[in-house]
Amino acid sequence: MLVRRWRAQVMPTPEQIKLIFMQEDLKPKVEVYNSGVEILDHRHPFDEIRMVASGELFINVSGNQLLLRPGDRIEIPSNTRHSTVNKKDCECVCVVAKQVFRS
Repeated sequence: MLVRRWRAQVMPTPEQIKLIFMQEDLKPKVEVYNSGVEILDHRHPFDEIRMVASGELFINVSGNQLLLRPGDRIEIPSNTRHSTVNKKDCECVCVVAKQVFRS
């Protein structure tokens, strides 16, 4: 798991985040988590890359609990157990992509 915090004063928009992901050869999509939405523990056969555009998202990665805020980016390795929840009264907008490694 790798977390990067946005250091610039101006936060990127979802469209700007999508452009960043596309420059990395990723296929991004926007996900919106309404207040109270919870995604239970699950795993993927691919790396998940997620960046918060607005709101906040609590994420649990193999027992490590993190709070992601606007501009925060997390990379979750394939087959890693994780869950998410939006505990705030406002929606959380994320840009997410999967990365599949081919040999």
